[in-house]
Amino acid sequence: MGNHDHSHGHDHSHSHSIKSSKEKKALGIVLVLTFTFMIVEAVAGFYTSSLALLSDAGHMLTDVFAVSLAFFAIWFTEKPPTSTKTFGFYRAEILAAFFNSLLLFAISIGILLEAYKRLLTPHEVKSVEMTIVAVVGLLINLTSAYVLFKYQSGNLNIKGALYHVLSDALGSVGAIVAGIIMITTKWYYADSLISILVSILIIRGAWVLFKESSHILLEGTPKGMDIDAVQSCICSNEKVISVHDLHVWTLTQGFEALSAHIVVENMENSEEVLSKLKQELAEKFNISHITLQLEIEECDEANGPCYDNGVSGN
Repeated sequence: MGNHDHSHGHDHSHSHSIKSSKEKKALGIVLVLTFTFMIVEAVAGFYTSSLALLSDAGHMLTDVFAVSLAFFAIWFTEKPPTSTKTFGFYRAEILAAFFNSLLLFAISIGILLEAYKRLLTPHEVKSVEMTIVAVVGLLINLTSAYVLFKYQSGNLNIKGALYHVLSDALGSVGAIVAGIIMITTKWYYADSLISILVSILIIRGAWVLFKESSHILLEGTPKGMDIDAVQSCICSNEKVISVHDLHVWTLTQGFEALSAHIVVENMENSEEVLSKLKQELAEKFNISHITLQLEIEECDEANGPCYDNGVSGN
């Protein structure tokens, strides 16, 4: 015997649609800026023989890919559920973020290998031209980062695009520093050394993105969610005897889901119990989608009181 309740309503969908529209506009602006300057930087890198510019242009290519993925991921999340995708396409956003992290790892390794070759055989670099292009690149990256920053806290995929842009900004700063060193000293090792430093910083950002996205894909307990506090909230209801099969996971960043079997003394006022539990869980833990099944004591699989059951978040 059971009851189910789902707390995902129209208001959430409406506000999400407005937010998605603004996110897509921001990503569109960044995509145009990044693609345009990627072409400029690639040409300038070959012209000046600068590894710092060429590696940054290569990274900007991954930026174009990353921002495009983020844009289409948001578009996918707006598609309605189907008979084969009953939760819709929310995970498209997380999958894109996961692949972005792998892309960051790959481009960083490529930069490190090329930098090693350059250290063995330094190349002369047209330092003045390189520095001018790097300054323009820094301005472009800072503009893109400003556009994306206010959306990154609520969207893991935009956070991934922001990592790309910020690492590019670091690459531009590094190219400027290397350019100044080479202009004043003709020490062309600076070009390769700066590239190595930037690639290490990129790897650090990639690891953060990889860890967060893979945790969601593995249906881990949402970051900052105290599973014991969730159980305590459910058990605080006087009608509840015990809770089992409690799971909390993330569909996409900012959209948490919960399911649980809840044992009660009887099924009297079951709708009232469900409504109250759902309201408390939504308000205290900001859980968007809640599925609760009420059971009478004889149906209790756990056969244990509150606070005496194993709970999990996956």
